[in-house]
Amino acid sequence: MKVKQVFSAYNFQARNSLCNRYCSACGEKCVKKEAGGRERDSCPSCGFVHYENPSPAVSVLLVKDEKVLLGKRAHGSFKEGLWCLPCGFIEFDEDFLTAARREVQEETGLISEIESIISVMSNYLTPNLHTLVVVLVAHVIGGELCPGDDLDEVQWFSFSGVLPQMAFEADENIIARYWNTRIKGIPVDEDF
Repeated sequence: MKVKQVFSAYNFQARNSLCNRYCSACGEKCVKKEAGGRERDSCPSCGFVHYENPSPAVSVLLVKDEKVLLGKRAHGSFKEGLWCLPCGFIEFDEDFLTAARREVQEETGLISEIESIISVMSNYLTPNLHTLVVVLVAHVIGGELCPGDDLDEVQWFSFSGVLPQMAFEADENIIARYWNTRIKGIPVDEDF
């Protein structure tokens, strides 16, 4: 199976840069200025450059008895009513492994042990939401299955069966790739 790690829900290459009208550092009105080979919103007063960077996130492939755990996204959440792997943003004060375990517990009620990293993906979801996602494989070591956070439902699905309508193309790809290749990935830091 061919590796795919860049997913786009729209033509991100044709998008216009967001406009930071005022500097987040000092409040002065921003101007467009070349910085790092691109035109960026910059502050003429304090020199602060507003870089647009993707948001770091994690996605966890929880595996048990030839099944994968998926969650149905809650009303009011991004892509509501569709299914996805347990996932979420990495908080500023946490590493990606801690974020993965936290997201699994918040969204599913389960305590997980991370086994490996199986991919890193870029997702261009909307003009204002680009993510860089570390994809991990994990297994359950405790807890009780119960939807939480931004999920209305959680359920185990057979790898060989039909999956529900998925929220993210990247999730469909990683599930199929894992099932077809049984990729082991690279080990994670067991001391963290």
